[in-house]
Amino acid sequence: MAAATSFSPGEADVPKMKVHPTAIVDPGAKVHPSCKIGPYCVIGPDVELGENCHLVSHVAIEGPTRIGADNGFFPFCSIGLAPQDLTYAGEPTRLEIGDHNEIREFVTINRGTVKGGGLTRVGSHILVMAYVHIAHDCIIGDHALLANAATLGGHVTVEEWAQVGALCPVHHFVRIGAHSFIGGGTTITQDVLPFSKTSAARGTRAYGLNAVGLERRGFSKERLRKIHHAYKVLLASKLNTSQALEKLKSESDRGADVDLIIKFIEQSERGVIK
Repeated sequence: MAAATSFSPGEADVPKMKVHPTAIVDPGAKVHPSCKIGPYCVIGPDVELGENCHLVSHVAIEGPTRIGADNGFFPFCSIGLAPQDLTYAGEPTRLEIGDHNEIREFVTINRGTVKGGGLTRVGSHILVMAYVHIAHDCIIGDHALLANAATLGGHVTVEEWAQVGALCPVHHFVRIGAHSFIGGGTTITQDVLPFSKTSAARGTRAYGLNAVGLERRGFSKERLRKIHHAYKVLLASKLNTSQALEKLKSESDRGADVDLIIKFIEQSERGVIK
């Protein structure tokens, strides 16, 4: 291990950097002494880490990358590695990250490409949840939020205070306006208006009984018959949910499985998919 900083190690007023024995810090890195570098982290040359950054464990950072103060990096995130672009030929493109960000598990943030200006920039006060991908040449504004597994193609701009929901793929070159909200699972192929709520159609519905799965779990034909009847009343009749529940409750031989369905629906706070 070679721990290196741009600060004189003899300065009495500067705290000693905490580096786990299994971590590797390249001599060409500039790491503020207040940083904490956890187990099995790898920091390459041309990386700058500002004050009070914390790498929990198994974090990989390559440069040229400049990172500000008070950033937290959680296990297995990959920061500043080469862009996933077929035209990239090893040029020294850059990544810049501001202050007070939380970068969660398995996040990937790539450096820029020459054709895209050579820079990927992440602002300040941003929560980047697990499995998010920020591709080359993206610009992320302050106070944005990227939920789990949001995937940004190259050259995407996310303006300040915008929120990208979980499992959202965003097409390259798209711009997401300030203060907008994108619902989970929405595919974004065009620019998102500032201040808007944007979401894919929620056409989810229940299609009946999970008969094969229940048979494999040993449900008898009689149990399956009663559950199937309950689902016909709930899903295929012209009764609304309240009327369907009343009908099922009026049937004396409905069985414990149907009672479970009735109780589940009655305790639902968000309503059930039908």
